[in-house]
Amino acid sequence: MSDHLHAAGANLADAFATDGAVHLPGLFTDWIDELAAGVERNEAQPSEFFDDNGTTDDAGRFWDDYCNWSRIPEFERFAFQSGIAEVAAGLMRSDTVQLFHEHVLVKEAGAPRRTPWHCDAPYYFVDGPQTVSIWIPLDLVPVESTLRLVRGSHLWDEAVHPVSWTTGGGFYGDDETTRSGGFQPAPDPDAEPDRFEVLEWACEPGDAVAFHYRTVHGARGSASLRRAFSLRMVGDDARYVQRRGRTSPPFDGHEMVDGQRLREDWFPMLPVGS
Repeated sequence: MSDHLHAAGANLADAFATDGAVHLPGLFTDWIDELAAGVERNEAQPSEFFDDNGTTDDAGRFWDDYCNWSRIPEFERFAFQSGIAEVAAGLMRSDTVQLFHEHVLVKEAGAPRRTPWHCDAPYYFVDGPQTVSIWIPLDLVPVESTLRLVRGSHLWDEAVHPVSWTTGGGFYGDDETTRSGGFQPAPDPDAEPDRFEVLEWACEPGDAVAFHYRTVHGARGSASLRRAFSLRMVGDDARYVQRRGRTSPPFDGHEMVDGQRLREDWFPMLPVGS
């Protein structure tokens, strides 16, 4: 873990284990220009996974893209040189940190579209106790448009049913309102504020919010530009899980089986320690 977090490391790891999310102010301030250049390059050269998420010409766009770190040098430098793996290792209490993928999410000024309440694990073919996403805003983010996370939801017995961000229907083509396949319907924390505690932090550029793959989260629309870069990582105990349909990202042709660690030639180890 980086020097300025080392003293608080144990407390942060405890909070991450209990709450499923922590706020890390000012962690990557020195990397804002680098990541912003990468996001600009990503928008100009989108991948096959680029998605406007159903936004229209008369509204601010909400676009996202992922799995571009190997072709966008700014993203690759950040993953391997920023020290983010040490932070991830400390939070997960893992000896190793493996890169799963990166994700860019941009809400343009006036973008009305919400990010629906969801957790990431059911979309992925990897799961386990040692997983972490580190979300980094590249712009000033007021609390009204920040990432919102349901405290302790990573410890629920059932993960939240995955839905399509574009259609709102079940991601695997099933009914998202019923319990099936070990999933539960997405909660509505705003409708039941006494039942759920929402963690949400106003953020400066270069702050970070770290959260577990099973932590339920979402976001409102944004009145101002909100660019965010997120790096998804796994630790010692994460394993491949066969889902009942094509995952997101799909990583076609991976040839892994249930219980296997992610193949290192596709999902490289990140440097931890000196």
